Amino acid sequence: MKQLTSKDWIVIKRQLTPYLFLLPALILLGLTVFWPALQAFYLSFTSYEDLSLPPQWIGIKNFLRLWQDAVFWKTLENTFLYLVGVVPILVIFPLGLAILVNQKLRGINWFRAAYYTPVVISMVVAGIAWKWLYAENGLLNQFLKMLGLFPEGIPWLTSSAKIFGIVPITLASVMAVTIWKGLGYYMVIYLAGLQSIPADVYEAAAIDGSDGIRKHWDITVPLMKPYLALVAVISAISATKVFEEVFIMTQGGPLNSSKTIVYYLYEQAFSNLEITYACTIGLVLFLIILGLSVLRLVISQSGGDSLV
Repeated sequence: MKQLTSKDWIVIKRQLTPYLFLLPALILLGLTVFWPALQAFYLSFTSYEDLSLPPQWIGIKNFLRLWQDAVFWKTLENTFLYLVGVVPILVIFPLGLAILVNQKLRGINWFRAAYYTPVVISMVVAGIAWKWLYAENGLLNQFLKMLGLFPEGIPWLTSSAKIFGIVPITLASVMAVTIWKGLGYYMVIYLAGLQSIPADVYEAAAIDGSDGIRKHWDITVPLMKPYLALVAVISAISATKVFEEVFIMTQGGPLNSSKTIVYYLYEQAFSNLEITYACTIGLVLFLIILGLSVLRLVISQSGGDSLV
């Protein structure tokens, strides 16, 4: 066996040093994230007859129950509608806002701050404020009555009726809060991308006849594709995990019309004390988010390397 020289020890020390710095974080993540995740995976195949006793192994019965659970499929449908309703808006509209606030105008920093203010507001505060706005005698209904559009008002948070037979009114109302909160955050991401585009690119395009709104279609959108992909994936993951808005404003009602998969997981775990069944729902949610995360990784490697 070859005896290690002092030079070999120096090389080994250099290779191990970064991992020594990472070790405290890895230990913390292991204790608070990885180990609980493994326990949740194990609990998905068990059941508690009594919470004071160890869980009993039941195999895939929780998954069979999940397959036959109509409420679970309803929450999965609502989560999908949330993705379809929220993500396109959060991809397109913040880009328009970023283009507006990227102009060199007097006082433009105040507009940037105004658009970003909802991001720093606590979701609890925002949810309560919007719940008041949506109330039967709230500001929105009072405004609609004043215009004579809906004399009876709109049951924003108390009706399971669907808009165009697709999206429940309650779910759409909650979506509006998510969009309002997210516009400023994604605007800042786009703003960083816009400020990295050289001004001479637009000047060259103007010489070729591409000016005004057309220059954004010809120049801005193609150069912003990595940022568009990033925002699409991040907003999709956030929409999949939506919870606070539902918890504060609707509690999943009425008739499960605004109940999402994360809220259903919470309800099973902490209201019904179905811990192992909640772990099964969490495993499904993990697979969905994992798929979106893999998509994010593929996109970053294929066209968004400049973002990481």
